[in-house]
Amino acid sequence: MSRAIGINHVAVEVADLDEALAFFDSLFDGVRLRGRSRRMAFVDLGDQFIALEQAREPVAAGHFGLVVDDCPETMRRARTAGWRVVGDNDVLDPSGNHWQVVDYRDVQFTKAPRVLEGMGLGGLVKSDAAIGELQAKGLAG
Repeated sequence: MSRAIGINHVAVEVADLDEALAFFDSLFDGVRLRGRSRRMAFVDLGDQFIALEQAREPVAAGHFGLVVDDCPETMRRARTAGWRVVGDNDVLDPSGNHWQVVDYRDVQFTKAPRVLEGMGLGGLVKSDAAIGELQAKGLAG
């Protein structure tokens, strides 16, 4: 048997690594790196990460769904920082990558309780709609 069971990381091409990191710093508190080299930075997301790769000619590759703990606050920060907002929950980074911000409470994506606790997010709970979607798949009690 062979089944895809998740995403460990996503690699995103950017024109300028420092500018890309400033984008994340403007949206989120406590951005931590797993590591950094001259052309790569690894933004920690608990048990996952985003790999930012500086490229001479970066290709903005569609859009990425980024799960957050507070969607309205994240979008407020994006507007305050002056990033280009395209839609209710969508923001472009300096390289043109399209980040769709979704609230953890409202999507099926689920972190293990211990991972949430380790990230300081132990109080996050799913909405009834998200729980219903998970139950329909046999993934929640």
